[in-house]
Amino acid sequence: MKTYRGDRTLDGVQVTVDGVELDPRFDLKTLSDMGFEWSYEGDAPAQLALALLADHLGDDQAALAQTDAFMRHVVANFNNEWEMTSEDVDVALANIARL
Repeated sequence: MKTYRGDRTLDGVQVTVDGVELDPRFDLKTLSDMGFEWSYEGDAPAQLALALLADHLGDDQAALAQTDAFMRHVVANFNNEWEMTSEDVDVALANIARL
């Protein structure tokens, strides 16, 4: 099981997966050239949603298809510091699918 963590530091935001910096997946789609952000709806939170989903799902097209909803229902609601496991992501996606 993977663990995703986000934190705001003096150097800016930091997002890791199992302790390693999460790839923003600009190669897949650049939604924000400013990188990641969270706690609101926008381009930088969408970039984080895309990166999280692409890493978790291992399916770029599925990640792209679910980015907006995952950003609005999950990433926009993160606190300054947050943590999600693979299981948490699966539960969030299942809850979104029921909406």
